[in-house]
Amino acid sequence: MKNEITIHECVKIADQERFWKYLKEYFARDISSGDENCFHCSEKYRQNISALHDRDENPLHYLVFCRNGQEIGIALTVVYQTEDGKQFILEFCVFPAFRGNGTGKQCAAALLSWGRENGAKFAELNADGDARQRFWKDMGFVPNGRDQYGEPLMLLPPQENIVPVVEILTDVQDLWNLESGFLQEVGEQPLDDRKKEQLVRAIEEKQIVFFVAKRLNRPVGICSVSPCFSTFACKCCGMFDDFYIEPAFRRQGIARLLVSHLTKWCAQQEYASILVGCSAGDVGMYQSLGFVNELGRMLAVNL
Repeated sequence: MKNEITIHECVKIADQERFWKYLKEYFARDISSGDENCFHCSEKYRQNISALHDRDENPLHYLVFCRNGQEIGIALTVVYQTEDGKQFILEFCVFPAFRGNGTGKQCAAALLSWGRENGAKFAELNADGDARQRFWKDMGFVPNGRDQYGEPLMLLPPQENIVPVVEILTDVQDLWNLESGFLQEVGEQPLDDRKKEQLVRAIEEKQIVFFVAKRLNRPVGICSVSPCFSTFACKCCGMFDDFYIEPAFRRQGIARLLVSHLTKWCAQQEYASILVGCSAGDVGMYQSLGFVNELGRMLAVNL
């Protein structure tokens, strides 16, 4: 059909070499213009991407958009079929000569359709900058926190209503994106490598226990409790913190599910109570989750 957008996957070596030529031109032109040390144009970046492309499970795909026999753009994407059906879009580009008149949205729609045909249930990507966020918002994506490096994420939410499973965190890789989103919401910077090491050590030494809500295999919410001894009860109390649900999965009962599992666990550990410090605007939310006993006002000294 004339003007229809089709997608060609680069499988042959010659096609892959042409794809990499397009990709490097995109980085040099649109992402790192004037940067002589552009990492995305380096051989190291190509090695990293090639390893993802060549792996047996959840391989990365080199895709080219075509219209009327012409190649008009490219995309890098992966569908996590062994996990939760997420299509992650690493790169998306329409060549400058073909931009305008809705071509970008047509290519994006074709890419999402390709994802569904290959098992995707929803899609996710990094999107910094107002123009890029507006573009993907028009495609149905919503802002959805940040990744572990502090880069903003957007999600095209799944349609299936699946009740998450709550468990104690065992794999710290499930934590970083959610913790980054939590810190961003409270006005803090993402954890650097040193702070990540300190947090991992605290988890290993049981100074803090995290609970994670997983939708299939995707972590969508967290909370934590840290034990502290109370001379009033002469036993442990728990300090509740790190409470975060991905924005796209809020208002689905996940917050109540997390708190319910955490309070049951604390009761099994014979904690006397669970305490939380919060802003005035969050008092009603925490009261609705069972934090109904007011104990004055929590203050802090920063050291």
